[in-house]
Amino acid sequence: MTATASTAPAMGQPMANYLAAKRVGDFVFMSGVVAVDPVRRQAVRSYDDIPEAARAALRPLGYVTGQMSVDIFEAPIVAQSWFVLERIRQLAAEHGGSMADVVKLVQYFTDLRHYAPYNRVRGLFYPGEPPVSTVVEVSRFLPGDEVLVEVEATAYLPR
Repeated sequence: MTATASTAPAMGQPMANYLAAKRVGDFVFMSGVVAVDPVRRQAVRSYDDIPEAARAALRPLGYVTGQMSVDIFEAPIVAQSWFVLERIRQLAAEHGGSMADVVKLVQYFTDLRHYAPYNRVRGLFYPGEPPVSTVVEVSRFLPGDEVLVEVEATAYLPR
């Protein structure tokens, strides 16, 4: 299953004073996206923090097992990965594009061991060829230590 517009409601604007995305010519530059629910103003921490359609899409990847001893360790990074990529998909759609138009991702992790589950989730959004990407390990993110991944994106949308 690929991610679609029906998988989640709009996730809102940034909670700070900056643009979520800006079009410059044929490119849309998206600010770094973190998995913070704008309604609750809290980091995504579990599978319960993402829509059921997302959980259903993650099950075939071996996630959302229903086993607390497994899910408790995987859920934070897997749910945050889905949330962040879904928000990027929404931003691309707001500018008339899709994930196929997102040609560059810069992915920041507080622990590079989180890249493997993130990469599997990214496959839901890129069932074919993945975009050009960069992976960077950092010490921490705003708004706090519960945030495990941040992704910035560039889309190419010729007029």
